[in-house]
Amino acid sequence: MTQPPPPGDYPPPPGAGLLPKDAYTPWIKRVGAYIVDAIPIAILSGVGQGLSVATGENNCTSSSGDNTYGVYCTSQPSALGLILSLVFGLAAIAFWVWNYGYRQGTTGSSIGKSVLKFKVIGEKTGQPIGFGLSIVRQIAHFVDAIICYIGYLFPLWDAKRQTIADKIMTTVCVPL
Repeated sequence: MTQPPPPGDYPPPPGAGLLPKDAYTPWIKRVGAYIVDAIPIAILSGVGQGLSVATGENNCTSSSGDNTYGVYCTSQPSALGLILSLVFGLAAIAFWVWNYGYRQGTTGSSIGKSVLKFKVIGEKTGQPIGFGLSIVRQIAHFVDAIICYIGYLFPLWDAKRQTIADKIMTTVCVPL
């Protein structure tokens, strides 16, 4: 007769294992979320650059010589244009940190992921990964890009539909 294990000496629960591929977010939804998330950043950056160009100062000089006549113009941003460009650039960075750090880190979904109804969670915990790790995950996407952007295509053939950054950070994207 075998003895039961002593109290408090329980084996670990069985792992969840690999979910079916359909349980993870499809690649095209991830691309759509990226586009939705990029729109406010592009608008803020574009407005800042547009105002910088619109308030620019043009300086033209003319010269004439032996049978030649020329007008040479240069353009440079004004002080106001530089300040506006800086303010809108900082606003774009602040939005990026809020959207990918705070919002995605605490809820699992950036604005784009919320619109397309999926979230990023820790593979082992099933919970959002938090502010710091969410920012690190975004920086880890550099690895996806450095190999001719192949890392961004990994979800097309990977069983868990993970990018290389997801594998590094042990995260998965799952539907809400």
